[in-house]
Amino acid sequence: MNEQSGVVFPVDVASGRRSTTSLGRAVVADALRAADPVGSASAARETNWRQGYLPHFRRLVEAGLPSTEVAHTIARDGLDSLHGRMRWVGSSGEEPLAAAFDDRVTQLGSETIRGEGAPDRAISLPYAAERASGDTLRRVLAGWVDGGIVEPTCAEAVERVIDNPDWLDLSDQTIVVLGAAAEMGPLRSLLRWGADVVAVDLPRKDLWQRLVADTRRLAGSMTVPVQPGEGPVDARLGGDLVHDLASVTRWVTEAATQHERRLVLGNYVYADGETNVRVSTAVDALTRQVTRELGRDHVALAFLATPTDVFAVPRGAVDRSVENYAQRHTSKVLRVPLRTLSGGRLLRRNYVPGEDPGINDSVVLQQGPNYLLAKRLQRWRATVHRADGGVVSLKVAPPTRTRSVVKNRALAAAYSGAHRFGVEVFEPGTANTLMAILLVHDLRTGSPPREHPWQDEAFGAAHGGLWTSAYDPRSALGIAALLGFAAAR
Repeated sequence: MNEQSGVVFPVDVASGRRSTTSLGRAVVADALRAADPVGSASAARETNWRQGYLPHFRRLVEAGLPSTEVAHTIARDGLDSLHGRMRWVGSSGEEPLAAAFDDRVTQLGSETIRGEGAPDRAISLPYAAERASGDTLRRVLAGWVDGGIVEPTCAEAVERVIDNPDWLDLSDQTIVVLGAAAEMGPLRSLLRWGADVVAVDLPRKDLWQRLVADTRRLAGSMTVPVQPGEGPVDARLGGDLVHDLASVTRWVTEAATQHERRLVLGNYVYADGETNVRVSTAVDALTRQVTRELGRDHVALAFLATPTDVFAVPRGAVDRSVENYAQRHTSKVLRVPLRTLSGGRLLRRNYVPGEDPGINDSVVLQQGPNYLLAKRLQRWRATVHRADGGVVSLKVAPPTRTRSVVKNRALAAAYSGAHRFGVEVFEPGTANTLMAILLVHDLRTGSPPREHPWQDEAFGAAHGGLWTSAYDPRSALGIAALLGFAAAR
């Protein structure tokens, strides 16, 4: 497929090229303009965006703290800027992004694969080479809270689902999983519980062969778009959001109206580099279009936030970090000389004692500004949908050994050494099951909004200890990587 077709970045006037740097810098500046003119001007003047983006993304969080209204303004302005700047290249050439829905539409078919298993609606979690349930699972949750691995509200939410196993009967919901093959997605848990899932991912035969095989051995059903043409159906499964946005959007809307159920749009898409922004923008455009057609009250949204971002965090997490800093006897001998030799860059405090809320900055430089913009887009959409009265499930997922992480040697090594700094890195099966349980909690409770959007993001967070670690995560990441490399050797 032509990379210069479908959802694309705008052409930068100065360079004459489609520039991810110009787009990211402009969107952040636009998001801040009304709320923080000084911060907006600083972002707009940033000449080295690929290395200097971090303080501007942090400012997006800090500028929204004074009031709910300001946080909402930042989210709305950021979304408007992205949609106004991104472009669509289709049958009529290059046009505004909204023109995607006026372009030619391919009529996609549908194929439903039904599982042959019986629904398993006992709450359980794969963890430490066993499947924890009942009292064992409650002990795991208590251990995570005691270790500062998850927020107490995360454990409380899971325990509510344990106490209400009937919540796992999701026959009253139409759950769309965008990015069906994502390691962190809830697809397999939903199928194990017997849910009927609408699944969208790229039209790749190998991908769908795995998903179809999983579906057949589980209890639920999976309805998938089918590309037109000749040949076996299993070779034509899937839909391309970036290049065939209108067709996939129409197909999702039609699938949602098959039953009198609430539609849950779950966004689990991921791609490398600049494609991540393109596919995330496509999903957001689909979300806006479907919500307009069906009505906000009939559409719930679901997202997973990355823990390697900037968040405002509760006073309890700050206090736990301060306590850990005071008690890290094993590193006190090295802390002062390392900080001195590094000019204060290594082993910095995670917070100033007493901050409420604190600002946790766990951004990993290797992931880059495109990754952070794609994830911030999802947080903005969650904030706006909730502000407009919609139901949202957005949960901070734990650091996890997914394929996208372990293929980066430096990040994989840092994760291997992270336990030395109080951070627990999860296996994919543990993380995606935990996130699926939290999704059920939010759908059943309605996830009512809290006083401020930062509190909505912090509720139920499974940050893996990044929020409660003694040290600013980035100031310890290099040491963790060295320890991880040493352990691997």
